[in-house]
Amino acid sequence: MAKLFEPFQLRGLTLRNRVGVSPMCMYSAVDGLPQAWHLPHLGSRAVGGAGLVMAEATGVLPEGRITNGCTGLWSDAHTQAWAPIAAFIKSQGAVPGIQLAHAGRKASAALPKDGGASLDNSHGGWDTVAPSALAFGAGLSKVPQALDAA
Repeated sequence: MAKLFEPFQLRGLTLRNRVGVSPMCMYSAVDGLPQAWHLPHLGSRAVGGAGLVMAEATGVLPEGRITNGCTGLWSDAHTQAWAPIAAFIKSQGAVPGIQLAHAGRKASAALPKDGGASLDNSHGGWDTVAPSALAFGAGLSKVPQALDAA
């Protein structure tokens, strides 16, 4: 416990302590954009004293999200929506972080509150891609298109 509340340095990054908030998928975004809800959710962790506050799995492409409720970072609008959240976290003495993600074969799912099963493209889903053409779960996921070197 002695080192838990001591600063931690890694290369040019210094955290005020070794308490880090893990990324939590909250499924509260609209079109990949974090909403007003994200500011108090993440900001309160910084106010509470965490040294690092990580934002949830954030898709680098719209098709890379797990659900339509996942956050994204693929346009200037997304950058602008994240900016005040990151600035507030930083203003409270914490370091903002983000978990960049691509859901691969797990993409195109319904929100967990709606069962989490794969969404058909006619019901808001999208085509998925992954390293192989294997579904995420038997009968629960669509088969993704396998990526190749190109």
